[in-house]
This record gives sequence, structure tokens and C-alpha cells, in this order.
Amino acid sequence: MASTNYSRIIIISFLCFHLFFVVSQALVPSFTYVNQGNFGDYIVEYGANYRPRGPATDPFQVCFYNTTPNAYTLALRMGTVRSENLMRWVWEANRGKPVRENATFSLGRDGNLVLAEADGQVVWQTNTANKGVVGYELLPNGNMVLLDSKGRFVWQSFDSPTDTLLVGQSLLVGGVSKLVSRASEENNNDGPYSFVMEPKRMALYYKSDNSPRPMLYWAEYEGIGKNSSLSNLTLLSDADNPYSRDDSVYLLYFVFNTTNVSPDQFSPAKSFGVITRYNSTLSYFRLGMDGNLRYFTFRLEVYNFAWDRVYTFLNRDSDNDECQLPERCGKFGLCEDSQCVACPTPNGLSGWSKDCEAKKVTSCKASEFHYYKLEGVDHYMIKYTTGDVTKQSKCESKCTSDCKCLGYFFHTDQSRCWIAYDLKTLTRVGNSTNLAYIKTPNK
Repeated sequence: MASTNYSRIIIISFLCFHLFFVVSQALVPSFTYVNQGNFGDYIVEYGANYRPRGPATDPFQVCFYNTTPNAYTLALRMGTVRSENLMRWVWEANRGKPVRENATFSLGRDGNLVLAEADGQVVWQTNTANKGVVGYELLPNGNMVLLDSKGRFVWQSFDSPTDTLLVGQSLLVGGVSKLVSRASEENNNDGPYSFVMEPKRMALYYKSDNSPRPMLYWAEYEGIGKNSSLSNLTLLSDADNPYSRDDSVYLLYFVFNTTNVSPDQFSPAKSFGVITRYNSTLSYFRLGMDGNLRYFTFRLEVYNFAWDRVYTFLNRDSDNDECQLPERCGKFGLCEDSQCVACPTPNGLSGWSKDCEAKKVTSCKASEFHYYKLEGVDHYMIKYTTGDVTKQSKCESKCTSDCKCLGYFFHTDQSRCWIAYDLKTLTRVGNSTNLAYIKTPNK
């Protein structure tokens, strides 16, 4: 009798466990979307072909898109069909790791969100299997999230930006702390530019194949205390504009938190603020393929001209014009007031064209090359770096002995030296003591 009751208990326990397992699995609303079928009709960024897949929350929708045949990126599109405006890509799962036709985007019953090839090879995933995921949502601010039973985020797309930040999205210490530009419209790999949140500043870098390290061409220190370090940087939109009582005027800005905050700092510091003419809640901040930073805003209720480029950070009306952009004047050009004005040559300045290029020095022997001088010019890296205090002869010797050095820049009034591993854009300045010496072959 006792053994019979014990058997019943075992059977009931097994059935209860099985029922719990089935119910818990059913709580995850699994789905699978396949990359196949017709392409969308409307124009999207980079001239891409695209396939909408999955739920949409105006103006956002998940899509597969490609700019080269059979190489697809899973991305979040911003924009609406009814506006008939260019739709833009504001988040990507698999930059540099494209998938092919019939790839799948799926949420498994274990709570893991996965991008996989048709043969099952996983290309990208959230690594949230068996972590309590019970739901998937695309929020109105463009944040794609996986939720637990208490509505908390187990995973969010806001934690993995590429070149773009949406309103409410952050760069943070211990997570993604930089944005990286796209290589080109056709090539969806990491480009040469990066926007980096560092402990004491926000900075822009240009990465050259010839340079041993990325080169700084812009930085912002405003609002960071001497004894503080940046911990996060968040894009926000706010109607509480200190310059106007008009409720129709919005402020788009970054707010950043720091460690070791001074006692008199009661609230997070603000920076990069701009005033917009209308609700800027649906906005984004982008590090462009040209290395510039821009704000864009989308008006959901507008049918035509829904997009507005609110602000460009390096422009002729700011303290830093476009001459500060490394590739503004191509491979080698002289820039003034945001315009490319000349091509430097050993025989002087000639008219600028896209074909301007310094002659290549193919030998490391000092006897086979020489330098020609340019007066009143600076390199883009000079404004935000200090250079080395040294004699000009030592500066030149350092460049001569380094095969990768393409020239050096020297400020004679301060005896400061900069070694250049990449030339690109030079800026005309009023100080004739700012000199450039460019390597050129003897023949």
C-alpha cells in the first residue's frame, strides 16, 4: 500500500514538473522570420534593397537589407512608408558579418534572440537563453528589448550601438563606449572614424593603415571636473528650453554623468545642445562616413520633408570647420574655410582636384628623398595634440629614420614637432611660423 502511494507521488510529481516545463516554455512567444521574398518599394539609406521582417512600431521596423548581392545586414529602419521620405538605418546587429538569402531572425523558446544562416550557423545572438525571457518588444523610442516576467530588460539593442545613438541611448563605461563609422555606402564594415567617450573627454579619431595608432582630430572637455571621470553619455530630448518659454521649442542634447562628482554639482552636466523647431523625441546622433557628427530629427506626423538635419558639429559656422575633417580634401589637399583651395606640390600650390596626391616615397634611404616646405599650414591632428618640444633638426631626423613617416610639421615659435604618418587634409593658417615638410622622392 505504501509503495503504491509512493509510486503515485512520483507520477504526480513528474506530471507537475512536465506541466510546469511546458507552461514556462509557452511563456516565451517564439518567432522566426526568414530573409526571402520581394524587396520593399521605397527608398532607404545607402541605396539598399530591403525586406521588412517582424513587428513594427512607427517609425521603426526590423529589416534585412543589402548593398551588395547576397550580403545582408539585420537592421532597424527609421522612417515611414507614408512619408515617402528616405528611411534610415539606426541600429545593426551584424555589421561586417553579412548573412545570405534564407537567413533567419528568430526568438527561441529558450529566450535567445538569434540571427543565423539557412544552415543554422549562428552569426549573431543575444546570449539570453534560459535567463528568464518571457517577451520581445520594439519600443516607441527604437529600443528593441527582451523582457522578463517583471518587465525588466534582460537585453536591449540600446546597449550595442554601431555609428548611431537614438534618444535615450548611451555610451557607457563597462559597455560600448564608442561609435564607429561605416566604411562606405556599399561596404558595411567598420570605417576609419570613431567617436570615443574617454575618462576626461569626448574625442574623434581617424585610423590610417599607415599610422601606428588612431589620430585625434577633435575633442570636447566641457563640463568634466578636474577630479571627475566620465561614466556615461546619453542623448536626450527636452522641451524645458532655458532660452525660450515656447513649448513648441525643444532642446536636443547630451547629458553625461561622472564619477567623483564635486559637491556643488547637483545634476548631470549637459553638452552638445541644440535648439530644434519641433518635437525632437524621434532624433538620432550619427558619426558619418566622412568623420563628422550630426543630429537628425524625424517628424512622425509629416508626410513630406519629414527629416531635418538639425546640426552638423564640424561646420564653417562653428569653432571647428570642415577643414578639421581628415579626408575633407581627399588624399592631399589644402583647406580653408571648409573649402579645398589648393594642391601642395614641390613646385608650389596648384589648383585642387580630387586627384591631388603626394608623390610616394618608396625607399627608406635618406639619399633618395628630400623634403619640400609649406608655410602657414597645419595638419588636422595638431589642434588637439601638443606635439613634442624639440629642435627642428631632431624632428626631421625622426621622420627621416622612419620609413612610414610621410612628413613632419613644426611650429618654430614654440619648437613643437608632429610626425605625420598620413597627410590627407592640411589647413591654411595665418601664422607663417607653422611649417610643413613633406617627403618627396628625388626622381
